[in-house]
Amino acid sequence: MSRRASRGRLLAPCPVALIALACLPACSGDGGGGEAGIVVTTNILGDVTREIVGDEAEVTVLMKPNADPHSFGVSARQAAAIESAGLVVHNGLGLEEGVARNVEAAEDEGVPTLAVAEGADPLPHASGDSAGEFDPHFWTDARRMHTAVELVSDAVIEHVDGVDADAVRANTADYLGEVDALDTWMTEQFDTIPRDERNLVTNHHVFGYLADRHGFRVVGAVIPSGTTLASPSASDLDSLAGAIRTHGVPAVFADSSQPDRLAQVLAEEAGLHVEVVPLHSESLTEEGEGAATYLDMMRANTEAIVTALSADSR
Repeated sequence: MSRRASRGRLLAPCPVALIALACLPACSGDGGGGEAGIVVTTNILGDVTREIVGDEAEVTVLMKPNADPHSFGVSARQAAAIESAGLVVHNGLGLEEGVARNVEAAEDEGVPTLAVAEGADPLPHASGDSAGEFDPHFWTDARRMHTAVELVSDAVIEHVDGVDADAVRANTADYLGEVDALDTWMTEQFDTIPRDERNLVTNHHVFGYLADRHGFRVVGAVIPSGTTLASPSASDLDSLAGAIRTHGVPAVFADSSQPDRLAQVLAEEAGLHVEVVPLHSESLTEEGEGAATYLDMMRANTEAIVTALSADSR
């Protein structure tokens, strides 16, 4: 079967969603004659893809629960899985810094790939070391996740041999209903926080899309970058401590899978009673740890933010 190439490269913000979907000639029937499956880089997109695909195709997720997508690197076996996939679904926009080379190599060999974030109306980072660069953390806005679900569904139907398109569309419709219900619920929960108290300080710049969707001000981040691989300077922490005092921010939100030492130092530096609240920002958890699915993660984060910023909880 011949597949023609259709590559997208994100050059500048655009109101039209850009889909980075590469589809080059690929061979079918390898691996003993079975259909090639779907390889997904992050566990967040892995959960979403499994909801869409159901039993129609095998879905291999590279990142285990609680993985840091910025520092994750693939094994030789995972690299081989990427190269032989029927479709590779990845976040893109620099999130999976240690996987990008493998995805690009597979794409060059004719494997269809979908860079989901590039088609989800990406926003640039507003401040910090990554200012002006596109923010890969689109999933914190459930409306953009709605778009992402549609992109993944379309790619699966187009590129994965042997799937029942009607079944995939039915799964997609069901899941979109859940994502839309999540967005409505999040809006209702955040509306309980007065507008002038919707201030976020996080461990790094990860909740820009949530802030844009729900009217939050991003006061700053402990690591003033879109990646956990960067480090703050003493002056960075001092400046952020001053901003926390100025805005009266009661909490610093730190990723539950990352050490919160810097957040604790910042809280002490601010000279105020500032609570360090764990959130699940870039990775799902194991079952029973509060965020084993995308929907669970978003609900848990919403509840934690509302509790920390509500006046009656202080």
